[in-house]
Amino acid sequence: MLTTATRRTAAWLALDAVAVLAFAAAGRTSHAEDLAGTLLTAAPFLAGAAVGALAGRTWRDPLAWRSGLAVWAGAVVVGLVLRAALTGRLPLSFAIVATVSLGVLVLGWRGAVHLVGHVRARRA
Repeated sequence: MLTTATRRTAAWLALDAVAVLAFAAAGRTSHAEDLAGTLLTAAPFLAGAAVGALAGRTWRDPLAWRSGLAVWAGAVVVGLVLRAALTGRLPLSFAIVATVSLGVLVLGWRGAVHLVGHVRARRA
C-alpha cells in the first residue's frame, strides 16, 4: 500500500509528464495534426524528462526549483537530440520554441504551486 506522501510525490512528478504532453499537444494542434502525432512528438521529450528526473533525483523534492531545472534540462537536451536523430533535422526555430515552452511549462507549474502555498500561508 502506498503512503499518502508517496502518492503525492507521484502526482507531482506526473505533472512534468503532463507539461511535456501539453507542449507537444500545443505544437501539433497548431499544425492541425492528430493524437498519434502528438504522442510521437512528445516521446523524445518525455524520455529526456525522465532522464533529467532520474539524474536530478527529483522524487526527493519534486517541487524544488532544482528538480524542475533537472527535468527541463533533460527534456530539452535529450529530447532535442533524440528528435534530431529520429527526424534527421532540427530547425533552430523548433529548438528555441521547445526550450522556452518546456521551461515555462515545467517550471511554471512549480511556480504556481509555490504561489498558492505562499498565499495560503499568508491567509493562515
